[in-house]
Amino acid sequence: MLEKAKEFIRKNLPLHHPETAVILGTGLGGFVGGMSRLSSLEYKNIPGFPESTVQGHKGELLHGYLGDKELLCLNGRFHLYEGHDPAVIADVIHLLKDLGISRLIVTNAAGSLRQDMPPGTLMLINDHINFSGKNPLVGPNNEKYGPRFPAMNGAYTESLRRKCKEVAAKNNINLAEGVYLMVLGPNFETAAEVKAFAQWGADAVGMSTVPEVIAAAHCGMDVLGVSVITNYAAGLMSNTPSHRETLAEADKAAAKMTRLISEFIKEME
Repeated sequence: MLEKAKEFIRKNLPLHHPETAVILGTGLGGFVGGMSRLSSLEYKNIPGFPESTVQGHKGELLHGYLGDKELLCLNGRFHLYEGHDPAVIADVIHLLKDLGISRLIVTNAAGSLRQDMPPGTLMLINDHINFSGKNPLVGPNNEKYGPRFPAMNGAYTESLRRKCKEVAAKNNINLAEGVYLMVLGPNFETAAEVKAFAQWGADAVGMSTVPEVIAAAHCGMDVLGVSVITNYAAGLMSNTPSHRETLAEADKAAAKMTRLISEFIKEME
């Protein structure tokens, strides 16, 4: 899909030299309201581009500016539980790379595995556990993008995490930090699974993000990841997790996430 999609995007978006792309998670599409000189393409109109089918994911590629920073923004992501081949996610990341993107910001909605990290908390991701059983790099390796056996230590770039914490402190935003664990979904986790994940060292659990980060690390991108905690995972409280709760809590925390990511981008070199 890469060549036709690249040609179409370059023809239909006024790209200058964007270096940063943002992938917006469930219910976080309001971030784009702060962008100026906005242009958009629906995923379904981009040749060979996958489509997002989940409520809370609009499905559009946007180009615009935050201050003087030029951005690409994916308003809606691709989840493996929708039936997408993991390699499709690598294709999307490679497409961003070919368009000049060297820095990827990923956001998501996640369930908390810690009682001291309630719904509404923002969590800076410092590492991940891939429990999905899927990997976007399976198949022939394209040496143009990276090595056959890429290392994943440092996948979440330390300098970006340090800067994000500085921005959070400056803007009085409480920012937790921890390990994100990905499950395949689409069902929520059992209480026994949640207990096991916490014992493994995970702090939050969700159904996305890890394939994008693996592909981005493979092709040498810097990565920043932030989760909106939308619920306690099963067994921590008496609640029953639901997508309705996820959307509602993501909406409540959207202003904090928007402010954090916006100020972070504006302060980037």
